[in-house]
Formats: sequence, C-alpha cells, structure tokens
Amino acid sequence: MQKKADVGVFGGSGFYSFLRDVEEVQIETPFGSPSDSFKLAKLGDKTVAFLPRHGAQHTIPPHKINYRANVWAMHSLGVRHIIAPAAVGSLQADICPGEFVICDQFVNRTWGRADTFYEGPEVRHISAADPYCPRLRSLITDVAQDLGIKAQPSGTMVVINGPRFSTRAESREYSGHGWHVIGMTGYPEAMLARELEICYANISLVTDFDAGLEGRADIEAVTHQAVLEVFAQNIDNVKRLLFAVIERLPLPAERDCVCASALGGTGE
Repeated sequence: MQKKADVGVFGGSGFYSFLRDVEEVQIETPFGSPSDSFKLAKLGDKTVAFLPRHGAQHTIPPHKINYRANVWAMHSLGVRHIIAPAAVGSLQADICPGEFVICDQFVNRTWGRADTFYEGPEVRHISAADPYCPRLRSLITDVAQDLGIKAQPSGTMVVINGPRFSTRAESREYSGHGWHVIGMTGYPEAMLARELEICYANISLVTDFDAGLEGRADIEAVTHQAVLEVFAQNIDNVKRLLFAVIERLPLPAERDCVCASALGGTGE
C-alpha cells in the first residue's frame, strides 16, 4: 500500500471523534481485521491515521482486541510514529484523576493475547528493556509542560487482562510494587510496534484510583461510569496535547532511537 499517513493514534474510551473532515479507509491484514476502519485527516503538514481500539461503538473488550492487525495496519499506511492515549487507574495516592502519566515501563499481567509477529519459521528476539520511544516520550513531556498540562514524565503501567477491574488485594499488590498506573490495553501494542520499528509512546490519562486505592477510606472504588465521566471532563486536554505534539513532531527525519533499529533497520 502506498504511504498514506505520517502519525498514528490509537484511541481509547470516549475518544472516537476528535478528527474532522476525514477519509475513511478499510484495511485487511495477514492477521485479520483491525478494530474498525481507519480515519485519515490532515493536521498541519502531516496526515494522521486514527483507529479506535475498541471499535467505534466500544464493542470490543480489551482482551479481544486484534492488536496485531491494528499495528500491522498502521505500518501498512506508512506510519512511523504511534501515539497511544488510554484511560488508566492510579495506583499511588499522589497521582490523581485528571493527570497524565507518560509511561516509560510496563508490567504485563495479561494472558492469551497474540503478542508477536514472529511465530516461525522466522524468529526475532526484540529487546523490551525500554519499551517506549524515548524521543517521542520526551517530546510529549515537553509539550505538556508548555501547555500547562500536569503530566508525570515517567511511570510504570501494569497491564491486566480485563474486562473486570482489580480486586482490592490485587490493587494492593500492584501499589506495593511501586507501580504507578493500571490499564487493560497497554500490552502488546508497544512491543508489536517495536517489532515493526515504529516509534510508540503512551499517554495515560488517570480517570480513577484503582479499587478505591487500598488504605484510603475516603476514595471510592472505580466504576466504568466514573471512568467515562473523568475521561469526558479531560478530553480537551487530550486533544490539545495530541494536536500540539503532532504539530511539533519533526517529519521527515532520520530517527536515532532504539525503535528505528530494533530489527537492524536503518532508522529511515
């Protein structure tokens, strides 16, 4: 397929309509169908490809998302940078709803998800030491600061299978490890992007305190409705941050990050 997009955005809950005047593109992949059709739109001098992870009507639960098809389709459009906003819960009392965390690490607690493009006969072993693109993370952090949006510049996301939320015991375990946020869609997106030498960064929007944040009697346990309400209240900040990051992303440019050479590529 001829190159059609510069930047890809995976959307989460409540984030399906931030683009206007779009071209809709259907893509099939060797791994099946993506979550939905892609929406392509111009932002400044760049073309952005947007895909709702859960489908336009939020009909696909996190453990049923075809992550391989989604990432492969982005690659087939020519995307070399993916920005991935997602709603998450906070695991620490000093990270509050409405704030952002630009994660630099994840812990995978999912199971049963197809999480590699290399299932044989070709086998590749990709480094996961630093799973998110450092250049893209740094740009997002700088832009958030310029816009006055509170964003923690690093953090660890634990990814659970879903669709249920954590028990209090589970939440206590995750918090005790010092992990910062919890989500359901952060894996295997990042590593699939790395396998295709795509720069990938997560923007975690904190919508709640997980399981009421064990030990804090004044905080209620998370509900799906509460997540949607907080996300809706902060959608403008998500849009402002995304638009500004995309506008400031230098393209075309030679990439010198670990993502560009994950398979021994040239960085082009």
